[in-house]
Amino acid sequence: MLKRLYSYLSSEKSWYTYFRYEENKDKPNDVRNVLLVVSTVIAAVTFQAGINPPGGVWQEDNFIERHFAGRAIYASHAGAYYVFLISNTMAFSASALVIISLTHRFPFHLEILVATFSMMVTYASAIFAVTPRESVRFRYVVLAGFGPFIFRGFIRLSNKIFGQQKAQPEVTVGRVSHQ
Repeated sequence: MLKRLYSYLSSEKSWYTYFRYEENKDKPNDVRNVLLVVSTVIAAVTFQAGINPPGGVWQEDNFIERHFAGRAIYASHAGAYYVFLISNTMAFSASALVIISLTHRFPFHLEILVATFSMMVTYASAIFAVTPRESVRFRYVVLAGFGPFIFRGFIRLSNKIFGQQKAQPEVTVGRVSHQ
């Protein structure tokens, strides 16, 4: 195995080619498990970045410089903080969507849903607590949070409307035949 890996990686083919997903080779359970691990790591990292933004938070009020204790220091660079907050929120929301989707019909799925949505509410309340109101338009942050869910719903709806429907079996008397 190691020899094969070494010869493959030292050849002209890249590591990307070696490790990429192949439908005929990779098992669906293995793929789901990898996606769950990756999405869980992304959720953890983005959650942490949201509740403890880069640069930390101000430790004390300073009315002259107009910053207040518990507010994100990074928010003093409004444009950069806004990009960070929107991107981080979309990444967090998309990873939560993947977790919910991949655990559908699992045992304790209801508990997974409750835990995931509770984590999303906690994330939202934390970013609202550390973000100065004047530096961000919160409607865009909320839209970024719901964006992946809306996008996935739109894709599913368009697939139902415009195609990719499974062929329905044709029922005849006494037997079932497939088209």
